[in-house]
Amino acid sequence: MLMQAVILVGGEGTRLRPLTYGTPKPMVPIMNVPFLARTMERLYEAGIREAILAAGYMPQAIVDYFGDGASLGMKVTYAIEETPLGTAGALKNVEEHITGAFFVLNGDIFTSLDLRAMLQYHKEKGGAGVLHLIRVEDPSAFGCVVHDESGRISAFVEKPPKDEAPTDEVNAGTYLLEREILEYIPAARAVSIERETFPDIIARGKQLYAYTTNDYWIDVGRPEQYLAAHRDVLSGAMPLAVEPGISGEGADALRGHPGVVPPVHAGPDVVVDASATIGPNLVLGAGCSIGADAAVKDSVLWDRVSVGAGAIIEEAIVASGATIGAHARVPRGSVIGHDVEIEPGTALEPGARVGAPQRGAPS
Repeated sequence: MLMQAVILVGGEGTRLRPLTYGTPKPMVPIMNVPFLARTMERLYEAGIREAILAAGYMPQAIVDYFGDGASLGMKVTYAIEETPLGTAGALKNVEEHITGAFFVLNGDIFTSLDLRAMLQYHKEKGGAGVLHLIRVEDPSAFGCVVHDESGRISAFVEKPPKDEAPTDEVNAGTYLLEREILEYIPAARAVSIERETFPDIIARGKQLYAYTTNDYWIDVGRPEQYLAAHRDVLSGAMPLAVEPGISGEGADALRGHPGVVPPVHAGPDVVVDASATIGPNLVLGAGCSIGADAAVKDSVLWDRVSVGAGAIIEEAIVASGATIGAHARVPRGSVIGHDVEIEPGTALEPGARVGAPQRGAPS
């Protein structure tokens, strides 16, 4: 069976601002590679060779990177939304490209889910579709999915109070659906697949099945979760092809450095002063420079970030081209936007977000 996948990448990424003022959320890097490229790798490994990208916000950056997909050995088709259509509306918008059963992947989700195993489960169960579920300690922030012992889904409960949740199994944002489901989605308006389409399908007597796993799973749509995802890759909790300890194209330049505390992942052309201290849990993008006596840990720095002498960065995200002045302090929870300059000696407040919309980007 030749499978297709629809990836929902239309969101503006408001929770990640100011990072997403200059970079669309799907292109935010995970271990120095755009997040969407990580998702494409998973599809390729699962034998899927055609992806349809339901895009909306800053789509040109996505098109410029992936093109027609030939460099990935895949076919990539784009469906650009003029106005946000919601999770189901986005699927209806790509209906003309869908030829059979297809995966749907939420563009925020970073997971180790085995798509081949999910496909096999669907073949065994039949029905109109399969939803990936995971168990969480507090389901109140998610959509709970109720099912019987056979896996057949009977109800959806959106964000119940913790002590009233009917189950700890929640919608994990990956679906495998038969094409017939598209017939039940109204056209030309915003539709939520979680709140409207799935309950409607159940009400029609169609069979949806739950596929519950204990795979790694995280929504990278918030800064703290974005940082956590990197920590999990570096620790091995999220299985990604990364060497333990000191890794990346710039690893050789850091091995033997007295101030490197692993794990550290570095892109090419990284320069770290001999008196600086970096790590643990640090990702440095290409061309980053760390000055004398600077200390950087538990953070993700994108490409070409310059850190001045004596500066301290801890549990922060710094976007491409930013400059952190000498002896500046960038504390826990800070998010620094593209090309921002933090003046020497500045002490930011914890959780600071610094950066303005770039020209042409929505505010």
